[in-house]
Amino acid sequence: MRLTSRLALLALTLLSCLPARADEGMWLPLLLKQLNEADMQSKGLKLTAEQIYSVNQGSLKDAVVQFGGGCTGEIISDQGLLLTNHHCGYGQIQQHSSVEKDYLTNGYWAMNRDQELPNPGLTATFIVRMEDVTSQVLAGVPTSNITEADREKLVQGNIARVAQAAVQGTHYQSFIRPFYNGNEYYMFVTEVFEDIRLVGAPPSSIGKFGGDTDNWAWPRHTGDFSIFRIYAGPDNKPAAYSKDNKPFKPRHHLPISLNGIKPGDFTLVFGFPGRTNEYLTSWGVDEVYSLSNPAKIKVRDAKLRILDQDMKASDKVRIQYAAKYAGIANYWKKWIGETRGLKKLDAVTRKQEQEAKFTQWAQAGTEAQKAAYGPLLPQLEKNYRAVRDYTLARDYVTEAALGVELLAYANSLLPLVDMVEKKASAEELATAVARAKKGVAGFFRNYTAATDQKVATALLPLYAEGTPTALLPAYVKNLQKQYPGKTGWATYVNSLYSKSKLTSEASAQAVLDEVAKGNVRALADDPAAQLASAIITNYRAAILPTYTTHTDQIALLQRTYVAGLRQMQTDRKFYPDANSTLRVAYGQVATYEPADGVKYDYYTTLDGIMEKADPTNPDFEVPARLVELYNTKDYGPYALNGTVPVAFIATNHTTGGNSGSPVINGSGELIGTNFDRNWEGTMSDIMFDPDRVRNITLDVRYMLFVVDKYAGAGHLVKEMTLVGGPNGTAAPEPSKEVKKMKVKQKAAKVKA
Repeated sequence: MRLTSRLALLALTLLSCLPARADEGMWLPLLLKQLNEADMQSKGLKLTAEQIYSVNQGSLKDAVVQFGGGCTGEIISDQGLLLTNHHCGYGQIQQHSSVEKDYLTNGYWAMNRDQELPNPGLTATFIVRMEDVTSQVLAGVPTSNITEADREKLVQGNIARVAQAAVQGTHYQSFIRPFYNGNEYYMFVTEVFEDIRLVGAPPSSIGKFGGDTDNWAWPRHTGDFSIFRIYAGPDNKPAAYSKDNKPFKPRHHLPISLNGIKPGDFTLVFGFPGRTNEYLTSWGVDEVYSLSNPAKIKVRDAKLRILDQDMKASDKVRIQYAAKYAGIANYWKKWIGETRGLKKLDAVTRKQEQEAKFTQWAQAGTEAQKAAYGPLLPQLEKNYRAVRDYTLARDYVTEAALGVELLAYANSLLPLVDMVEKKASAEELATAVARAKKGVAGFFRNYTAATDQKVATALLPLYAEGTPTALLPAYVKNLQKQYPGKTGWATYVNSLYSKSKLTSEASAQAVLDEVAKGNVRALADDPAAQLASAIITNYRAAILPTYTTHTDQIALLQRTYVAGLRQMQTDRKFYPDANSTLRVAYGQVATYEPADGVKYDYYTTLDGIMEKADPTNPDFEVPARLVELYNTKDYGPYALNGTVPVAFIATNHTTGGNSGSPVINGSGELIGTNFDRNWEGTMSDIMFDPDRVRNITLDVRYMLFVVDKYAGAGHLVKEMTLVGGPNGTAAPEPSKEVKKMKVKQKAAKVKA
């Protein structure tokens, strides 16, 4: 693939609305040569941009996958071995667990290929190539006098056509995403593998060591990793699960360095960051800071307390809700840290200062510039103020009302009622009911009605009290009158759960059997379905239209604002917000000082695990085998200065989705797996601060130590390409694996 001259020129003139300070940015691999290569090499990178991203030969990108829908993984052997975080594989580990086979608590290790466990629905997605398709996507789309909704219809039509044409006649897939708030569009051609098997996972006392106490915190001592394997068909292409499939042979796998790290060492994070909003206006930041985050934190705090109590009281509930709890808790604590970080940075004021400069620039320009950008910020302010109540109402529906699993489940079945009322054909209804019946067992496998009833008792009052009164459904207002106060809500919830037929697998199947016969009232008259229907119908009629109108207008204005900022600041590199596409972030190993008189070192060790050990606290239990290895100092080749390194921090710009991302040294070798950020730096999704933001990485030597010495799964280590040792240099020359990659790329260029 060749870059057009237009793309090359555009890349050289990309701008930023805020100064792009050291190590800030999530960069498109396609543009590294133009934008970042020189800077990366000045910080210690020994590779070229072509060795990081190439479409002609194997490169680092070919060892990086999107794991499932929301994490990253890396290929660490020529037999498809895949490394990611323990919390990324947590759902799969949970699905394989039971009270009798508790892999969450005890861990799991496949000692041969036959013991590797399939995971239906799990995928690993490689990026084959990227392409700027802005001109194709915006072809025929007016630049003015069009609503955002109408513009989006035209854009989506073009996207569907371009994406389909790109992969027609191949086994590849493709998708197109907007960048810079819709000013540009890039296409990603992908290869998606669907036979992914669980190979190994440490016990939770290693993989989740520190639990919620240490989550989003440094210093950290969590062995946050799990290992899977990609399988392919006989042609090494994606194939559905089959016992006859063979381990996938990748175009490149990451060699693993045992040489360690030191402050100032170059680090590269390659992955799929989920979502950032670096270019929000002051009103957008204020909405997050003062409105949305506090509401969501309040709701999740109540839910987590209940789940925690019930999970501690029952092993069955603990296993059922383990993955759910982890997901809820993760962003609950993140939002708390983000809110504190935005306050500490005085983010709203800093955004206002930027907006004042923008206004001054707009008014000082040509008449066309004044017309395009002069009215922009007042219009954004007007729309943000108008949408506040609707944003709050929406948050309470999604977090509180649908945070009750019974209501969320009932809501998922309501389309069946609509189908009957709209007189769908018997065949269409039968297909839909069969699909619903198929999902019943899966839902109830991880559901306990008694626990969910406690959640409903806590969350429904929060929903009713937190939603602006004018936006509450009449049905809920009547419930408030009929069942006043918190005791009233408890009485109502008792009645709801005792009368609903959607609280158990058998009765839910019976309801669906009735619907299949045409008796839709069996579902429509269920009290859970009635409450869910009232809330969602009101949401769609009274909340969503106004919310959409204003957010569409904000999106249009934000796109224009970003375009204006790029015109205003021609001396700044402009990186796109994260949108779950492949990105490179780079930085250096570094300490940091979060507060006056506090300074954190850049690494932690096994000694720290033993210092934190507390058998009375589930977050800090240490398995006996790990204690034994510590006491005997049986560390193998993974030790440094008489202990085992566990984790380290660096200045890379990361976010959700970067979980499991490889952290790579300047020679293209794996030195760790990214798994978190420091709490003080979680505001980096909105505003980056190089003095406070640090990504937290599992040192690859601790992973190897656990696999080899703790689990006795040395056969997995033998698959990997290990480089150096504890006495090696911190910045070794490229390994044989990387040198081979470089030779192949040179040969390809000569041939071309």
